Amino acid sequence: MIYRDFQDLKLSALGMGAMRLPTIDGDDAHIDEQAAFEMVDLAMKNGVNYYDTAWGYHDGHSEEVMGAALHRYPRDSFYLATKFPGYDLSNFGKVEEIFEKQLQKCQVDHFDFYLCHNVCEMNIDSYLQEEKYGTVSYLLAQKKAGRIRHLGFSAHGSCEVMKRFLDAYGKDMEFCQIQLNYLDWDFQDAKAKVELLRAYNLPIWVMEPLRGGRLASLAAEDEAKLKALRPDETIPAWAFRFLQSVPGVTVVLSGMSNLEQLQQNLATFAEDRPLNDEEMQTLLAIAQGMTKQHSVPCTACHYCVSHCPQGLDIPSLLALYNEHAFTNGGFIAPMALSSYPKEKLPSACLACHSCEKVCPQQIQISEVMAKFSKMLNL
Repeated sequence: MIYRDFQDLKLSALGMGAMRLPTIDGDDAHIDEQAAFEMVDLAMKNGVNYYDTAWGYHDGHSEEVMGAALHRYPRDSFYLATKFPGYDLSNFGKVEEIFEKQLQKCQVDHFDFYLCHNVCEMNIDSYLQEEKYGTVSYLLAQKKAGRIRHLGFSAHGSCEVMKRFLDAYGKDMEFCQIQLNYLDWDFQDAKAKVELLRAYNLPIWVMEPLRGGRLASLAAEDEAKLKALRPDETIPAWAFRFLQSVPGVTVVLSGMSNLEQLQQNLATFAEDRPLNDEEMQTLLAIAQGMTKQHSVPCTACHYCVSHCPQGLDIPSLLALYNEHAFTNGGFIAPMALSSYPKEKLPSACLACHSCEKVCPQQIQISEVMAKFSKMLNL
């Protein structure tokens, strides 16, 4: 396992993200605890010491399962991170209540790393309203009391939003977690975000290194280009090698769902193999080709689902929309949707926009649902 220096700590370069733990019967809220425990055991055995969860992951159950899994190990053998759920505006004003509950759920008396979750256009004003909500001041007080060891933030927002947050709290932040991968280097202006964080001397934590699995496999012609350069490298590994080539990246979080994915990532992070110039240019050219496709950047975080009054499985519908848009029609989406009850089809969307208020990717979901319905003549 590769380790990176962070202050006086040695952090595993690969962190285990707990947003996509194994589930039972595909139910995101029903984690397969035995399988999750096995994954934690394998990760610990192979030197992974950073574990990342959050209030909203798996409908609130991720913290509980990760807490139980890690409770079997000495407290000083791992670093645990969780977050204040600022992606939901109704949580502002409840920071103390939520923090105390998180400690209970995770079965710990302190968090090694704690983040202001998903700083973005939707919630930046709430994060900055200290007199009204006192979110950051409360977290700083917990840090002073030793209940938070390191404080940072995650961001899906624009560079402008990140700068507003940093202008207010940069002196108190120790790290920042951003969506960073070779597809988003230009597509979501991740390069500019990296440069911004460097200007503030903040180390980078990476989320969505495979962009929700999108970079786990590529078009055959693109995979051939990469295999010609590195015959022994797997396609998912290229995404991690890209990140090993970005100065400032400290921890790469991967939301692994099974032992096979974990084993592959452990093998990748057994060594540093940054890209050379030719490899980097080839990879970025592939990314540019991919972003020309007509798709929406859903990462299946499932934040939207609990806010939909119709109970639509929005991530699955968006995935089917992307498939239909990529293929300019085809049979896969209509075939899959034929098993859906009428009230769960994209046409059941009320366009109430509730889901959009918590979408980290800021997808105009109601517009996509209307477009999808029209494409399918629903």
